[in-house]
Amino acid sequence: MPIDNLARSDVVTASTDEAVHELAATMQDENVGCIVIADDGPVGVVTDRDLTMQVLADQADPDEMVAEDVMSDDLHTIEHDAGFYEATELMSEHGIRRLPVTGADGALEGIITADDLNELLADEQQELAEVIRAQRPPY
Repeated sequence: MPIDNLARSDVVTASTDEAVHELAATMQDENVGCIVIADDGPVGVVTDRDLTMQVLADQADPDEMVAEDVMSDDLHTIEHDAGFYEATELMSEHGIRRLPVTGADGALEGIITADDLNELLADEQQELAEVIRAQRPPY
């Protein structure tokens, strides 16, 4: 199944110079755990964990910090026409839970998360269970 069938297109984004307190407020307002940092295309991701570890745990001054200071800049992305298995491999190999989805031109088109993939797997498992129940002889 192609990723573009699974990816969310309503990606919350910000620029590299967005203040960290604005990032936190946006996460709260949008009820999301990450924001993709994008200029012409995705350049990083800021997660709620990044804010906790790099601002609160380090006792940094949030008024002095912007997205570029806390974002994960070793960004991994996946093209919209890649498959489900490629996404799971990338996430597993790099220990990440979120993958920005890009077009062939590198522009941000969506995001796929580990939660999205787990939901797909649960749906597929449920369908398989229904097939098995339908074919099982009565006891």
